[in-house]
Amino acid sequence: MSDMVSPRILVIGNDTVSVRAATDCLLRNSLHAETVNYSDALTKISSSRSFPDVVVMVLGEGGGEVETLKRLRQLHPDLNVMLLSPSGPDPQVADVIHNLGQGYLTVPFHDFELLDRLKRLVSMHGRVETPGMETLEEIGSEQYFLCASAQMKKVRLQAELLANLNVPVLIVGESGTGKEVIAQLIHKLSVRSQQLFLKVNCPALAGDLLERDIFGYERGAPADERFIKVGKFEKCERGTILLDEITEMPVNLQAKLLHVLNEKQFFRLGGQTTVEANVRILTATSVDVQKAIAERSLRKDLYYRLSAFNVFLPPLRKRHDEIPGLLRHFMQKAAAQYSREPLPLSPRLMKACLQYAWPGNVRELQNFVTRYLIMADEDAAVRELQANNRKLVSFNRSAINGIRSITGSESTSAPDLKGLLRTLKDETEVQAITKALKETNWNRKKAAVLLHISYRGILYKIRQHEITRSPAGQATVAGPVVSIGFKQKFAKAAAAATNPSANENGTNHLKRTH
Repeated sequence: MSDMVSPRILVIGNDTVSVRAATDCLLRNSLHAETVNYSDALTKISSSRSFPDVVVMVLGEGGGEVETLKRLRQLHPDLNVMLLSPSGPDPQVADVIHNLGQGYLTVPFHDFELLDRLKRLVSMHGRVETPGMETLEEIGSEQYFLCASAQMKKVRLQAELLANLNVPVLIVGESGTGKEVIAQLIHKLSVRSQQLFLKVNCPALAGDLLERDIFGYERGAPADERFIKVGKFEKCERGTILLDEITEMPVNLQAKLLHVLNEKQFFRLGGQTTVEANVRILTATSVDVQKAIAERSLRKDLYYRLSAFNVFLPPLRKRHDEIPGLLRHFMQKAAAQYSREPLPLSPRLMKACLQYAWPGNVRELQNFVTRYLIMADEDAAVRELQANNRKLVSFNRSAINGIRSITGSESTSAPDLKGLLRTLKDETEVQAITKALKETNWNRKKAAVLLHISYRGILYKIRQHEITRSPAGQATVAGPVVSIGFKQKFAKAAAAATNPSANENGTNHLKRTH
């Protein structure tokens, strides 16, 4: 904690044991803190000439901590607040703590845990400042969390608060918004950070394979380890597991997951003995949860169990403050990956990026930067964004015409952007699936392999989009064919990058002109 410049710390609490534990920790690390009980806390702060840099509040004593916390926020909205609890927050005050607190820690704790959280509050230690206003935080395995907008700063505070609350968390956001990054951030900030983090992509495996993957299975004698396959719950012992796209999990497996959440134990597939489950379960979805419950693709009782806390990730179009930082970050990352000099991000290109809605969110932006780096053609990159914008406008007009034809209304009000982007996503899915079905002569298993999804997944999508086979034996094509001129050029360039001899003159046409 030596890099902190004499922070003023105030410890508030009635529990002398917890207050003493906090102050002793600070003294052992050459830091000083004043202590005060709840009844005198507001008087102490109001009469002080200077506000503390951080307040450490001990919860769980029935001493009016919620009202004190609210009053502190009124006196100083930007005050750094660190919460300590001997047992975890009372459910009645959890929502208030979730909104008003910033750091959270359970007593007893290790010195490094308290010091690390105080560093983050006071000096933002451990983060990398990048040009502009954004903050880029490395969370391991080539994953980074970028924070520039007010929405994402709130998400960052929520992640830190939830890290050491051993309750399920449901992360909700459109595809490509970074739900896995948030899950890894929660894991990194928790006491489980030294243990394994694993992700399970629920739509990627059929029901029986998914059950084996998560819970493991047994064959033959239960005591014979040669016949036991360990699942990811066991591999993640004391760690964290992310169940991505939880609404795609078969309902019978959802019932088994609910049992794990309630009883902290499970049976392997074919097993007769229980296995203890000491694992933090995080879940994520990109669909409308209430719609999934209504369609019975998500059990209502499981949702209530999973959603002790929800983290909502806004789409990129609602947090434009992140776009410049993300562009710089992905440009540096791609340049290092492909051993090239990073390209400048001109005001013209930046303006085009800021005007684009990014229906694919962060993932689409990263792919765009990679194409731009390899092609080194700013004009083509700008044209791609402008063309995509025109497609969105075209979809918008089609949706309005559809509303008029159904309702007979001449209203020109546009549908909401979320519905518009869902239409674009559906159009793209239909084109990809029908193309794969044509290439495999309607062999759905082979088409699933081509699309890198499960057989169950492609059957679901065929039913969802009502794709039917024409009398000629081909899949009916739904939706317009999307022009991908810049992407086609990129594909050719990428192929030439891996096989330079493919050029007629034997030269690598990826070489950038200056």
